[in-house]
Amino acid sequence: MKLLIVEDNQNLVANLFDYFEGKGHILDAAPDGLVGKWLATTQHYDGIILDWNLPKLDGFQLLKELREEYHCDTPIIMLTARDELPDKICGFKAGADDYLTKPFELQELEVRLEALMARSKRTTTTKVLEIADLSFDLSTMEVTRAGQTINLYPIYKKLLRTLMEASPSIVSHSQLGECIWGDSPPESDRLRAYIHDLRRKIDAPFSNKLIHTLPRVGYRLAEL
Repeated sequence: MKLLIVEDNQNLVANLFDYFEGKGHILDAAPDGLVGKWLATTQHYDGIILDWNLPKLDGFQLLKELREEYHCDTPIIMLTARDELPDKICGFKAGADDYLTKPFELQELEVRLEALMARSKRTTTTKVLEIADLSFDLSTMEVTRAGQTINLYPIYKKLLRTLMEASPSIVSHSQLGECIWGDSPPESDRLRAYIHDLRRKIDAPFSNKLIHTLPRVGYRLAEL
C-alpha cells in the first residue's frame, strides 16, 4: 500500500512509519491540512489516514474539499479523539470511509485499511477509455497520449473522463459544470479556464487536436 498520513503529532507519525514501513508499505506524511491537500491532489495513494484537528486547514474541511471539489475517491480513515456519535456522523457525512478514535492499536488501523482496500478493489471496474491516441485507464487513473504519460490534477481527470465517456457527443456547459461541481457550479469563466489548462496538457503538444469548443453550446472530445 502507498499511504498518506495527514497528522501533526510527530510522535504518532513516527510510530506509523515504523509500523507500516516495517511491513513493506510506502508512506508520505503531511504536518498540516494544506500540505495534505497538495499531496492528496497531486499524488496517487491507496489510502489516506487523516487527523481531524490539523493546523492551517482542519481535517474535516480537508475531507470535504477532497470529496466535493477534487472528487477524490481514495479511501480515507479519520483519526480523532472525538468519540461522540454526532462527531462520527459528521465525519461520515463529509465523506470518511472509516473512523478511528485515539488512542488506537496500530494493528486495528492496519486491518481497517486492508478492509477498505479490498472493498475499493471490488467496487472498481477495470476500464480503459480510448479516443485516437489518448488513453485513460480508470483502474490506475493513468492518462497517456501517444504513449506519453500526462500528469493531471484530479479535477482535470474528472473533466477529461466526463468528456471521453460522452464522446463523440457534445457536453453542454451546464452538464459539465454539474458533473464536476454538483448543484453549485462556479461561474463559466472558471470552467473555461479549466478547459484551457486541460487543452494545454492534452492537445498542445500534438498536431491532432481532440478537444473542440462549440460556441455557446459546450465542448466535445473527439477525433474529427
